[in-house]
Amino acid sequence: MEKVGVIGSGGVAQTLAKGFAARGHAVRIGSRDPSKLAAFTAETGIEAGTFDAVAAFGELLVLAVKGSAALDALGLAGEVHLEDKIVVDTTNPIADAPPDRGVIRFFTNANESLMERLQRAFPAARFVKAWNSIGAPFMVDPVFPEGPPTMFICGDDAAAKARVTTLLRAFGWDVEDVGHVESARALEPLCQLWCAPGFLRGQWAHGYKVLRLP
Repeated sequence: MEKVGVIGSGGVAQTLAKGFAARGHAVRIGSRDPSKLAAFTAETGIEAGTFDAVAAFGELLVLAVKGSAALDALGLAGEVHLEDKIVVDTTNPIADAPPDRGVIRFFTNANESLMERLQRAFPAARFVKAWNSIGAPFMVDPVFPEGPPTMFICGDDAAAKARVTTLLRAFGWDVEDVGHVESARALEPLCQLWCAPGFLRGQWAHGYKVLRLP
């Protein structure tokens, strides 16, 4: 088991922090203001700290903040604390604007992704996109009648993706590796697709599943 630093304090961050702790990892969770996580720490025993303290602690990092805050959060975490570490990127480039007839608006375009921006800004980190295409209630031990849903991942570091694949399977997921960092251009819009039935019909209990021929 390894030390896991979760950069973020919202629902996704708290869900994944608890998931890692339940699997025996040593976990710390980070916020600009760690005091606001006092109740979470009291409930779970997971220590809270600043972004830089949590990033320094973690051997593996999970980025779970609002997409528009991702670059700033990693900057506060400190480039030196990201070097050669796996950073599981759960973020999506959601704009500060309401959905357009059920479709979340992004601040990126179709030929770039937020993860590409993050990888360029912090080239020594080993980013892997994951957990961005499902709601927080289904991130840990998802149960569907059709079997384990599929989590799509991408990134430039093969060893990092292999490690994240192992972690995802321990969290109850099937895994589909779809390539390099550029593939985040395809994965981030899965958030838009996943959310559309929710905004249109109130349908939030679903996931993706890859069907493979033998």
